[in-house]
Amino acid sequence: MYIGRVYEKLVKNKDIYAGKKLSIPRPEFFVLYNGTEPYPDEELLRLSDLFERFDIPGLVEKTALELEVRVVNINEGRNEAKVHRCKELAGYSVFVAKVREYKAEHGNLETAMKKAIRYCCEQDILKEFFEQNASEVVNMLMTEWNWDDALAVRYEEGIEKGLEKGMEKGLAVAAQKAIGKGLSVEMIHDITGLDLETIQRLNR
Repeated sequence: MYIGRVYEKLVKNKDIYAGKKLSIPRPEFFVLYNGTEPYPDEELLRLSDLFERFDIPGLVEKTALELEVRVVNINEGRNEAKVHRCKELAGYSVFVAKVREYKAEHGNLETAMKKAIRYCCEQDILKEFFEQNASEVVNMLMTEWNWDDALAVRYEEGIEKGLEKGMEKGLAVAAQKAIGKGLSVEMIHDITGLDLETIQRLNR
């Protein structure tokens, strides 16, 4: 989806319906991994690994569409030779490591980021960038780094909602059984806690 949007911008002002072939940049795809879960130094991901497989005898499956992405682990101490070929990438690796160190020390992400930025500036690591964009970096990364927490909260909320729906369904089934046995709406309300309108709707 990303490369589709990029190419769309590249050919935006060109006549894509002309007979002449367009010349577009040759792409290379990389993901720079700096997560906390264990991950190899490098891994090659292929879009075709996600394609549906057909278990049909005699069918030779062809890959009509492919995309290869090289994932490079840039955490501190990993792929150091590659990371240090690029000053900015090496600096970013140090910054991330310092944020994690200070977060473990202080327990507050924003404080950890500000302290990591101060450390980098003192050590002349991405100093010019941080001096010009410190507040934007903090705002952007606060959103990005809190994403995992947000997903965890959403997962827990999903479980709670699922349990609530399950309980509601169970109460509805119990109410229908009670209706079948001839219990009054008021009595069913006292037993299940369901509102009278819901019980009357189940009674139709």
